[in-house]
Amino acid sequence: MKICIIGDGLVGLTLANMLLRKGLAVDILSSKKKKSTYDESRTLGISRSNVEYFNKEIADIESILWPINNIKIYTEKNTKNELIRFNNDEKKIFSIVKNNHLQKLLKNELNKNKLFKFKSMKKYNKLVKQKYKLIFICDAKNEIAKKFFFNKIKKSYNSIAYTTLITHKELKKNNTAFQNFTYKGPIAFLPVSKTQTSVVYSFKSKDKKDDSFIKDLIKKYNPSYVITKINKCNYFELKSYNLRNYFVDNFLAFGDLLHQIHPLAGQGFNMSLRDIKLLSILIDKRINLGLEIDSSVCKDFQKNSRDKNYLFSTGIDWIYELFNLESKMKSNFLSNSINIFGKNKIMNSLLRKFADRGLRM
Repeated sequence: MKICIIGDGLVGLTLANMLLRKGLAVDILSSKKKKSTYDESRTLGISRSNVEYFNKEIADIESILWPINNIKIYTEKNTKNELIRFNNDEKKIFSIVKNNHLQKLLKNELNKNKLFKFKSMKKYNKLVKQKYKLIFICDAKNEIAKKFFFNKIKKSYNSIAYTTLITHKELKKNNTAFQNFTYKGPIAFLPVSKTQTSVVYSFKSKDKKDDSFIKDLIKKYNPSYVITKINKCNYFELKSYNLRNYFVDNFLAFGDLLHQIHPLAGQGFNMSLRDIKLLSILIDKRINLGLEIDSSVCKDFQKNSRDKNYLFSTGIDWIYELFNLESKMKSNFLSNSINIFGKNKIMNSLLRKFADRGLRM
């Protein structure tokens, strides 16, 4: 039996590696003329529990990760004293990885497996549905996605996210991530090495700003780096959505097609990894019982994941709106309340668990 994955992005590549480890044959179909590639400036944050799962069940990625041991959160009203601090000098809280490094590693793993094939897909036809028992749609722009998976709960942030990579003088330790909730949106500094740090700025404006404007803001909110170079900025429109129905027949939506959230907490890929972990458990149960891997997996996956994914997405949006409100207030009442909340050991621990494991604790 063969399983099909439509879309060769990071989620599709990760999903394929998980399925192959179970001895299942997998084809990845891509409708693009060129296979997906990633700019060196793009990075991902992966939570500690997801790193452990990735290394054990998908592929060993430890060599391409950069550990983050501390997180400091500020607001524009107070850039000197952190509003909230998550700190664990002995253990990493999460890790940063460059998208192109992860893509290369995952593709290399796939190409070692005789049960795997890359195939081109010019357009959807009924033969695809008939040939495979289970088809994962990981490409939101694909014809099948547009045909079957369009009913979503949507929200626009009227913002554009700018991503880039800064090069700076070498730091003995560059393991602290910084998040500043500015008047124009959150900006995050995410270290990837001793000399490089990734920057993500979610800027409140429908109109694209030029590179020089964004680079000036990066310099303005720079927490401590001696910057020597700022790469060209990439950008994308910010919106969030949750798919109402996860499957149609033997087609199962996956990855960004299922859910997209604000990048302020770096949880988009982590949500997909939690979905992959759940899917793996459901498939293992069928294999152990000698049952076929078919469309019934889709139904069980939706039943066990849809509500949790929606609640988690809502939680991330609530965090964004809370800090958005704080930036509009003239008083420091909300900042002081958040500061007290963040310093409470129990609350701090719960927030870290929420970021690490989502609602699947």
